[in-house]
Amino acid sequence: MLAIRKFAACAVALGALTATTAAIAEEKPSIVTVVKVTGENWFTRMNEGVDAYGKENPGVATSQVGPGKADAAQQGRLIEDLVAKKVAAIAVVPMDASALEGVLKRASQRGIKVITHEADNMKNTLVDIEAFDNKVFGARFNEKIAECMGKSGKWTSFVGSLGSLTHVQWADGGSENAKKYPEMELVSEKNESFNDANRAYEKAREILRKYPDIKGFQGGSAIDVIGIGRAVEEAGLQDKTCVFGIGLPKDTGSYLESGAVDGISFWDPKDAGYVMNKVADMVLKGEELKDGMDLGVPGYEKVTVKKGAGEGVIVVGQAWVDVDKLNYAKYPF
Repeated sequence: MLAIRKFAACAVALGALTATTAAIAEEKPSIVTVVKVTGENWFTRMNEGVDAYGKENPGVATSQVGPGKADAAQQGRLIEDLVAKKVAAIAVVPMDASALEGVLKRASQRGIKVITHEADNMKNTLVDIEAFDNKVFGARFNEKIAECMGKSGKWTSFVGSLGSLTHVQWADGGSENAKKYPEMELVSEKNESFNDANRAYEKAREILRKYPDIKGFQGGSAIDVIGIGRAVEEAGLQDKTCVFGIGLPKDTGSYLESGAVDGISFWDPKDAGYVMNKVADMVLKGEELKDGMDLGVPGYEKVTVKKGAGEGVIVVGQAWVDVDKLNYAKYPF
């Protein structure tokens, strides 16, 4: 009988311990990263950084979600669900920054810490993280296009959407740079691909039909150059066009090899995912973000911190990487 009583007491104690452990697990702060679209290689790579931060920092739970297609309304609904669940922090890469102001304001009002990326005009964020100065980045693309085109001829620009702030900033930076070259003519600017390579392909084909003498293409979303490159390759215009844009080596390697795409630039989405979650964790802990601080990954070793559009701040790195046919194979993503 005594043995039975001891066993029962141990069972009660074990049950209490299990319940306490579960409660502690549930209390672990949850940082959820919300991306523009699930399945795109860019955001698959970003998820690696999200996971890496969570593994290195077991005091927080990190995860990533995104809509099945690049759609601001779907992304907004995902955030609404996270607000209802009262997660500790949301790190979001907005499809359309203006469309998310309302839901992110509600998140902030409920005590959820909001971190953004690629959205330096957002008001309802505590910290927006930029990999670099976006207009400078766009100007660098255009300078490459200008050199390739001999500083004369027609060129065009692509964006994921007109609501994708950084894409528009890159396009504007490019058009501003092109003003240095009076013989360059911008036509049909800011073509929307909605982060869909097939849409970029169809739009590029349409532009090639309308402007058969066009020389330059500046891609905005991470997969625009895939669609543009395909259209250029099918038309046999590799040696007559100049295609530069944001992209990843794994996606564009075949077009870099054929010459249909002349060069790409990017920042490592894995590092951006890591930094977003690190900053979210710092905000949750009440730690200060300081100008010149090192956030621990390449391109963010000495960040600039400046006032944001609202009450928050903007953290700016210098994390761009330039890639062409000669060096793209060095990057396994």
